[in-house]
Amino acid sequence: MSQVPLIFLVAGEASGDQLGADLMVSLKSLQNVRFSGIGGEKMKAQGLQTLFPMEELSIMGVFGILRNLPRLLQRLRFTIETIRKMKPDVVVTIDAPEFSFRVMKRLHKFSTRPRLVHYVAPTVWAWRPGRARKIARFLDHLLCLYPFEPPYFEKYGLKSTFVGHPVAEEVFEKSKRDPNLLCVLPGSRRSEVETLLPIFKETVALLKKDFPDLKVVIPTLPSVEPLVRQNGEAWPCEVQVVVGDDARKAAFQKASVALAASGTVALQLAAARLPCVITYKIGAFSGWGAKFLIKTPWVCMVNILLYHRHCEAPQEPKQPRLCIPGLLRCARNDGFQRLFPCIPELLQGNCTPEKLASAVGLLLRDKNACTDQEKAMQEAVAWLRAPLKGAAKAVLEEI
Repeated sequence: MSQVPLIFLVAGEASGDQLGADLMVSLKSLQNVRFSGIGGEKMKAQGLQTLFPMEELSIMGVFGILRNLPRLLQRLRFTIETIRKMKPDVVVTIDAPEFSFRVMKRLHKFSTRPRLVHYVAPTVWAWRPGRARKIARFLDHLLCLYPFEPPYFEKYGLKSTFVGHPVAEEVFEKSKRDPNLLCVLPGSRRSEVETLLPIFKETVALLKKDFPDLKVVIPTLPSVEPLVRQNGEAWPCEVQVVVGDDARKAAFQKASVALAASGTVALQLAAARLPCVITYKIGAFSGWGAKFLIKTPWVCMVNILLYHRHCEAPQEPKQPRLCIPGLLRCARNDGFQRLFPCIPELLQGNCTPEKLASAVGLLLRDKNACTDQEKAMQEAVAWLRAPLKGAAKAVLEEI
């Protein structure tokens, strides 16, 4: 090509902004390219001039979308019209499927269009599997974070590439752990903190009876820090609330055990090799509905990864959903066996102070239980590594 390729990027939330910035760095290291699109501060730091603030797309929940629907539709039309005029070589949308897929569907109808790449596969292995067939109709290439995802989409003819997960690149320095320090992670949303932190407080009160020197550190985000500090008062032990990535990493390196709300933090704990108990609790009606929608036997990504790695038919769960009362033994053809879940999950009705204290207490007193978790975490994170700059190379292949 005589002209420098133009890559149009669309990110709609903080995690996508980080993925987009990393992708830009890799692309620039491989080839002379130009960028345009929508992104946040990290993508702007790499040279992107965003069409409008990315935060306008970071809207959560049905009611939030409905309240902002006219402006979202205007932004959708503006984005598509800008792409039509600019004629980029490739459009890469990053996560944010509600907005991203609407853009891609309309671009796919153009008689002359760019190549269409989406970064972060929808979790069809967990719920709404029909999405795989739908997105195969309008995407050219799908970049997957997890190594077991491509077959779910390739069977519908969508080119899919495992490009690795950023958590596999996180580096945690080895340091001496404090045997009395418990890391508590009540979630990143206000509703999660309001539901889980009081339960965690009672859990710590029970643990304090058996571990009198127990201390707690709570890494959190600026958006919920005031609520965490408010609910962190009058705990039965010393509590330290910390904010920011550096403080979070330091807490993960110093603590001996973690009690965490289910979410992406489970993989961050795995990268730090910090033994943990995963829990979650939502309303009874929502929990009842989730039993019929969720198709994976566990919610902790470490458990899901290793289940797919070691079991022959992971897409056919044999465990009750959303509740893990026991263990399932899976074997590979080479005879290797592993018990599941590797990471304890106490969800919904099992999310009680008594059961959480029992599970956390076992890790605090049993080094062998911690060692087993650390080995499982190491294996899961290692499986998330892909060839260097895999995402950038996949995008450049489409030019």
